[in-house]
Amino acid sequence: MKTLKNFCRDEDGATAIEYGLIAALVSVAILTILGTLGDNLQTTFTSISDKLGGASTP
Repeated sequence: MKTLKNFCRDEDGATAIEYGLIAALVSVAILTILGTLGDNLQTTFTSISDKLGGASTP
């Protein structure tokens, strides 16, 4: 019975789960930001490439 009470009071597992959820949330936020940033960079480099391509033709 004492072991069961100690198990119920132990919060180490709950802390590990909380850290796991925080890590997952941070990962999702980073992936979202990088996806948006990647699209913006691709648009910018495409625009620069188009302008440079047009500049080389007389």
